[in-house]
Amino acid sequence: MPLLLGHRGAPRLARENTLGSLLLALEKGMDGVELDVQMTRDKVLVVHHDFALEDRPFSAWASWELPPHIPRLEEVLGALEGAYVNIELKSIPPSDGREAVLVELLSRFSLDRIWVSSFDPFALLRLRRLNPRISLGFLLEAKEGFDLLPCLGVDWVHPQAGLLTEEKARALKRTHKLAVWTVNDPVWIKQMADWGVDAVITDLAGFL
Repeated sequence: MPLLLGHRGAPRLARENTLGSLLLALEKGMDGVELDVQMTRDKVLVVHHDFALEDRPFSAWASWELPPHIPRLEEVLGALEGAYVNIELKSIPPSDGREAVLVELLSRFSLDRIWVSSFDPFALLRLRRLNPRISLGFLLEAKEGFDLLPCLGVDWVHPQAGLLTEEKARALKRTHKLAVWTVNDPVWIKQMADWGVDAVITDLAGFL
């Protein structure tokens, strides 16, 4: 079976991207979690999906101003020690320096079960330059994204599930680890396993 990663934790049981939801995903049998990371004005990485909170961009918030349900990434990684963690770094070019902040933070943790993914190829290139030991994954939701893979030097490719066929999965597996998002049908998860997918990101923590 592929690794089962709770998409933002256990979103059907608890508020997504909260520490409680992420821990609950593990309690419900997930091998790990996928979570989203933003950076505040004072350069603290926090776990949240959207680029704005209450119509105010995260770049305008100081970390101490945030509501308590938004955890710091450092706190989350400490609590999830031993689990597989896919960190999706939210990024819009040009860079605000979040890659360097993330690399410094990750230097304090074991990288054996942690990897960083992003839709932003420039962020991935910066991360690779800053620390080539960090496993990286390219997120894509359009088939044209596959053409960028040879340029990025990433370890993982993360296609949206609808982009994948058995032939494509087996071809990608020759050069990359493969994580697919977001798969919420147990039959489709089994199909992904048959195709040799390494990880499946799912909302179904607690329902599998």
